[in-house]
Amino acid sequence: MELWTYEREQWAAGYETVCGVDEAGAGPLAGPVYAAAVILPREIEIPGLDDSKKLTEKKREALYGLITAQAVAYSVARVEAEEIDEMDILNARMLAMNRAIEGLSQTPDLCLIDGNRDHGSSVAITAPHRCIVGGDGKSASIAAASILAKVSRDRYVSTELEAQYPQYQFAKHKGYGTKLHYAMLDQYGPCPAHRRTFLKKWEARKP
Repeated sequence: MELWTYEREQWAAGYETVCGVDEAGAGPLAGPVYAAAVILPREIEIPGLDDSKKLTEKKREALYGLITAQAVAYSVARVEAEEIDEMDILNARMLAMNRAIEGLSQTPDLCLIDGNRDHGSSVAITAPHRCIVGGDGKSASIAAASILAKVSRDRYVSTELEAQYPQYQFAKHKGYGTKLHYAMLDQYGPCPAHRRTFLKKWEARKP
């Protein structure tokens, strides 16, 4: 798949600065949802650049360094577990993406957003944008954003949350609803990093 097709279309339409935006961590039971916004130099060659979900952790880490070293601008933002519980995950995803876009040192003319959603019930993407379904595998800018968001979240959960709440073994499951994670919840109950709205099924089956 040619990863610059969508960017070229926008440049041809007169949008000089095009930014890719994606989020990571919508599904886990714990920890923040992260988003990243990235403006890459035009047609830059980043070997191995792809949707973060298709890459190994080692490859993502290597690409993270290449992207952050070469990007024209990038920004990573997050929305905490308690904010997710207050507003729901869709609104939290939109808020994380807005925060990432607002954190850029350069204002993009257009944002390419991964997925088909640009608003929740109370939060909408405010910058000029276009949604691309499966964008993290179709657009270089979105692929780069997907890697920055995923690596940033994994690092935070594996180091900070792991250090704060070692009993849950966050470094192993990254907050996702694995067998190990549910076993730790059964043993210790939730901690402040857990998204309580994501634990309703678990709470319902407690004796």
